[in-house]
Amino acid sequence: MEKRVAESERISERAWYVVHTFSGYEKKVKATLESKIAAQGLEDVIFDVIVPMRDESEFKDGRRRIVKKKVFPGYVLVDMIVNNNSWFVVRNTQGVTGFVGSEKDPIPLSREEAERILTELVDGRAADDTLGFKANDNVRIIDGIFENRLAVVKSIDAEKQRLKVLVEVSNSGARQYIPVDLDVSQVEKIKD
Repeated sequence: MEKRVAESERISERAWYVVHTFSGYEKKVKATLESKIAAQGLEDVIFDVIVPMRDESEFKDGRRRIVKKKVFPGYVLVDMIVNNNSWFVVRNTQGVTGFVGSEKDPIPLSREEAERILTELVDGRAADDTLGFKANDNVRIIDGIFENRLAVVKSIDAEKQRLKVLVEVSNSGARQYIPVDLDVSQVEKIKD
């Protein structure tokens, strides 16, 4: 009898779980879940719902702008204690296709994985290429006195949207590299 009760009334520790959604439904799932949590008084078992987003640089109409992009399209992170009721509420939210893990037994993120993901999102350090560039990327300068010259990215200042690059110049046949500080809008990445 005890074994049957334990199987039917699953209870886990509080952890972050990854929920799979239909593509493009991430924000709707978040809003719906938050409404259900408030309406059903589930604040003591479902603590937070996050659609991981980060700022990325996009070049459009000749201008570089910052846009919000989903870090994990098709997924939502839920901080919760899994029991029959919380599992049922999340699983039966419109747009949710299931938990990552087995259907009946979701697998939580490890504490290290969750901390890394959340720290990156909060600190804005979600990858070196937040602006679309990484160290050692080959770029072409498209504006300024070094226009049409090739360069290599050496460092990135995402907050100021600036790049430090090395530009190759010839001086009496010898190759030399000059460090130049540029706005991200002054360069384009060279496709490999």
